[in-house]
Formats: sequence, structure tokens, C-alpha cells
Amino acid sequence: MSQKLSLKTTLRRSACGFAMTIGLCSGLTGVASAADSKPDKPAPPNTKEKKPAKNLTGAELYAIHCNRCHPERYATERTADQWKTILTHMRVRANLPAEQARTILRFLQEDSGK
Repeated sequence: MSQKLSLKTTLRRSACGFAMTIGLCSGLTGVASAADSKPDKPAPPNTKEKKPAKNLTGAELYAIHCNRCHPERYATERTADQWKTILTHMRVRANLPAEQARTILRFLQEDSGK
């Protein structure tokens, strides 16, 4: 006896089958996930030393953050005061840390249109 399934039902079943394969439907199917089980022994302490973060230059930070939303502008297109106003505004919009914003501002003001 062959039963035709709607496209919606077929997609839902295949998606859940895929999700079960990767362990996402564990709550729906009653299958315990790895997060539900307790480890046999505690994890070893983190013995690796963290490498110091690389200090990026103002040019690198400018390229990383400012290119996310718009093309880069040349520093000479604005005066030092204009860059300060722009960076104050963009720091909030781009959620830039204070130190990175200061580094970018120094970079832009060094080559600004004075």
C-alpha cells in the first residue's frame, strides 16, 4: 500500500533524519546526547600557554573593520578633526574596542588632509 506524502512532510522527515544523524534531534527522539552524559574523568587542565595577541597596525585594523560595510577611504580625503568625528561615530556602529579605535584614528590622522 503506497501512501503519497506531501512535500512538506517529506522535507520535514528528511531534515529530521539528517539532524538525527548529526545528533540534533536527540531531545525529540529521546536519544541521549554527549552533553547529557557525565564524563568518566575530569578534563585535564589547560597546559598550553596562550600566545600573545599580535598587535595589528592602524592600517590593518582600518582594512579589517571599515571594509566590512563600505570601501576604504583615503586618509587624505578628510582632515584630522573630521576623522576624529567619523571615528567617534563609527566606533559605536562597528562596535570597535577603544584601543583599536585610537590606533585607527592615529593612522588616519597621520596621513590626513591636515
